[in-house]
Amino acid sequence: MAYCLVMTSVAYNLDAIRETFPTWAVFRSDTGVYYGTRRGEWLTNAQIAAGLEQTVAAEALPDFIALLRWQEDRR
Repeated sequence: MAYCLVMTSVAYNLDAIRETFPTWAVFRSDTGVYYGTRRGEWLTNAQIAAGLEQTVAAEALPDFIALLRWQEDRR
């Protein structure tokens, strides 16, 4: 995936983040917090115990993308 492209060429373009992470519903709140929730997938208790999360959030874009990458890398 083109993780670095989201950070370098499109900065805060949520559409690019959505294209890069299509299994996540992504939005930015009015207070500037980035949220991502898994689309059409419910995690099992075992997956949650292993560190996967249904929803992730971060105040900074680099942190948010890192969270999404971490989650995707552990699928």
